[in-house]
Amino acid sequence: MGSVKDLKIIKEATPASSGLARFIYSDRYSVFDWGEMPDHIDHKGAAIALLGAYFFEKLEEKGIPTHYIGLVDDNIARKLSEIQNPTNTMEIKLLQVIKPELKGNQYSYSKYQHLKGNFLIPLEVIYRNVLPPGSSVFRRLKNGEIRAEDLGLDKEPFPNQKLDTPILDVSTKLEITDRYITWAEARQISGLSDNEILELKSLTRRINNLISEEFSKLGLVNEDGKIEVGFDTERRLMLVDVLGTLDECRFTYDGIPVSKEIARIYYRGTEWYQSVEEAKKKDRQHWKQICRLSPEPLPPRLKRSISQIYCACTNEITGNEWFKDIPSLEDIIKEIKGLFSQDLGIGGT
Repeated sequence: MGSVKDLKIIKEATPASSGLARFIYSDRYSVFDWGEMPDHIDHKGAAIALLGAYFFEKLEEKGIPTHYIGLVDDNIARKLSEIQNPTNTMEIKLLQVIKPELKGNQYSYSKYQHLKGNFLIPLEVIYRNVLPPGSSVFRRLKNGEIRAEDLGLDKEPFPNQKLDTPILDVSTKLEITDRYITWAEARQISGLSDNEILELKSLTRRINNLISEEFSKLGLVNEDGKIEVGFDTERRLMLVDVLGTLDECRFTYDGIPVSKEIARIYYRGTEWYQSVEEAKKKDRQHWKQICRLSPEPLPPRLKRSISQIYCACTNEITGNEWFKDIPSLEDIIKEIKGLFSQDLGIGGT
């Protein structure tokens, strides 16, 4: 079980062959690596599964391999066009997940130097088209972890800066608390060749373009997002997990967040968030155990609006009214603007 989805393994993966599994997307959500938060977002799981399937099928049309098989309806994996009602379950080809070994305070990735194929690459690749105020880039710059030139910029960026060329960032995937790393370190720990790193970057740009084009039809800006990848049995890159959803991406409409970012902004104004940051500074491996506070539930109106945003985006991107009696995305945005102006603790961006 993950923080936001469950995994049901039907057939284990081996070095020579992929397995079979099902993702069950829940209504749970997570922010700031906390894991399951105290309340759930209604219909979120089904909205993620349906929208994820939409983008996987778009990628397959373009000849981009993925681990997606279909959405599960009546215990059968079907394509999106064959599904009549919302489902939160997706059938996938399963890859080997080989966790790095924690030795003291350091992770060893030595196993990856000898793997041939059929495994999850232990990286998350992040594309950035805009640098919103909540972007980790500003924290990392402030702390001296990176410099503007490391991001391909000739001067310090500013909040809400739209980038002429998207930044491609990379982080670890399988550590207790994932961390941003350089592309040189990403190549080293994953065992990828220079050409495979170039191929991974090219793939990320193609996916970024696809997601940006689809959401621009709704008037949304695709500010940033992430993808996860693996190798198939022939060591060809393939997309895994899920992509193009409101959990993986950060979208805005006229400056208003249209994603899980709404919850992040709310929680950044709480004492719990401050205690999280303090704990992470003290111990990156065990920060959750020493965090002095736990999060409170979301305000009910804010929670309802977030649920409606997930449903509306899935309805409108896929062109199907999966979720009935949901206001238009434009109307939901108006209510979100009202919640911002009433200062429910989420403040402006």
